[in-house]
Amino acid sequence: MRVLLVEDDKEISQYIETALKSSGHVVDVIRNGQDALLVGLQERFDVAIVDRMLPGLDGLSLLRGLRGAGAKVPVIFLTSMGGVHDRVEGLEAGADDYLVKPFAFSELLARINALGRRPPIAPEKAKLKVADLELDLFTRLASRDGIVIELLPREFALLELLMRNEGRVLTKTMLLERIWNFNFDPQSTVVETHISRLRAKIDKPFAVPLLHNTRNTGYSIHGQR
Repeated sequence: MRVLLVEDDKEISQYIETALKSSGHVVDVIRNGQDALLVGLQERFDVAIVDRMLPGLDGLSLLRGLRGAGAKVPVIFLTSMGGVHDRVEGLEAGADDYLVKPFAFSELLARINALGRRPPIAPEKAKLKVADLELDLFTRLASRDGIVIELLPREFALLELLMRNEGRVLTKTMLLERIWNFNFDPQSTVVETHISRLRAKIDKPFAVPLLHNTRNTGYSIHGQR
C-alpha cells in the first residue's frame, strides 16, 4: 500500500517510515499540515497516518480540509492527544481510526492493514434532499421549491447535519459539540439563535414546515408524516 505519513517529529517519522518500508509499504513523508493537504488532494494514497499537532496546519484542520474537498483516503490519527474528547473530536471530523502515542508498531501495522482490506467507499451523494428542500454539498447552495436560499457557514453546517440525520432528533448538546465544538453549557443560546435564523430562511416563506422542535429534547428535520 502507498502510505502518506504526516509527522513533524523527525525521529518518529524515520522510525515509522523504515518499519513500514520493511513491511512492504511505499511511504511518503510530509512534515507540515499545509503541504500534506496539497499532496493529499493531488495524489492517491491507500491510507494516511496523521499527527494532530503539526506546523502550518494542525491535523484536525488537515483532515477537515481533505474531507471537505471529497478526499476518501482512510486516515489514522497517531497522536499524544489521547483524551476522550480528543478521540471523539478526531473521529467526528472524519478519521477512520485513532491511536495514541506511545504506541506499538505492530498495532499500527495491524490497523493499517485492516483499513487496507476495507471495500472502496461509494462516492458521497452530491445533494441532500428532504421533501422539496435540497442542499448541494459541492456548490454549498440550498434551495427549496426551486428557490435559492442563502446560508451563512454555520447555518449551512447546521442544516447539513440535520439533513444527514433526517427524522432523527438531535439534542442541543449534540449540536453544540458537532457544529461549535462546545461542551454543554445550559446558558448558551447559540443553538436556539441559529435554529431561529434557519427556520426563518427554510420554513417561514413556505407553506409546510420542515424544521421541528421536540420540547425538552432537541431538533429534527423531516417532511409531512
